[in-house]
Amino acid sequence: MEVEDGHLIAGKPWTAVKDVSRPTLTVYSPGKANTGVAVVVFPGGGYQELAIDLEGSEVCEWLAAHGITGVLLKYRVPNSGHHWDPQLRRHVPPKAETALEDAQRAIGLVRLRAADWKVDPRRIGVMGFSAGGHMVAAISTHWEKRLYATVDAADRQSCRPDFAVALYPGHLWGWTPKDNPNFDLNPEIATHISKRTPPTFLVQAQDDPVDSVNDSLVYYLALKNAGVSAELHLFAKGGHAFGLRHTDLPVSDWPELFVAWLRSIGVLDAPSGH
Repeated sequence: MEVEDGHLIAGKPWTAVKDVSRPTLTVYSPGKANTGVAVVVFPGGGYQELAIDLEGSEVCEWLAAHGITGVLLKYRVPNSGHHWDPQLRRHVPPKAETALEDAQRAIGLVRLRAADWKVDPRRIGVMGFSAGGHMVAAISTHWEKRLYATVDAADRQSCRPDFAVALYPGHLWGWTPKDNPNFDLNPEIATHISKRTPPTFLVQAQDDPVDSVNDSLVYYLALKNAGVSAELHLFAKGGHAFGLRHTDLPVSDWPELFVAWLRSIGVLDAPSGH
């Protein structure tokens, strides 16, 4: 079920998808200038809904326009990941981590179909926003074993991302209310971080009203301490859920920083003459 939200982002509305019971993949292929890189995109929405255009289709269209195959994952919601329970007034884990299962399955499918989609199976990354940013951390640390029984050849492919991008991620700063003074990473993520966690790019605004700034900081520190290559861009202003929509704030420059980072880690070739 799709519902247009009345709250405007950069002067435009956005669409929420609710009650997703069947996950889907939508592939956005680039034109002639195909770099061979692919990014599986996880929209945000607190694991209750999906900001399917703002943090999904608009992102994939931008990726395709820049030679990168965008793969939009419409994963199962609601309550399919760590979420805020208004009755208990705390963050709670899901009864079944179906969103993470969908992420594992999606990466396996992209690797299986890499030749068909003109993708290099060694250059497949993930990008997520808000709750989707938490899913980036989850798949980056839970790729060695599938959470579900093998279905077909796709599930025999590795589901480890080659790189990871998380924008204003949530649900990473412990499992307790935000007034808890302990600066601890969610233990479900912390206990699985290793040197094999993929290189990670983080984008965050300090004035984020959801206060996900601490989620980004605690995850960055954990990656750094584990010896994982990580890059964090913390902007003074930008709020939450800005996606790719352009404003006059410096945070809108994050896509160019992302492309430069892909070049710096060897995923994208440097332009000729550089």
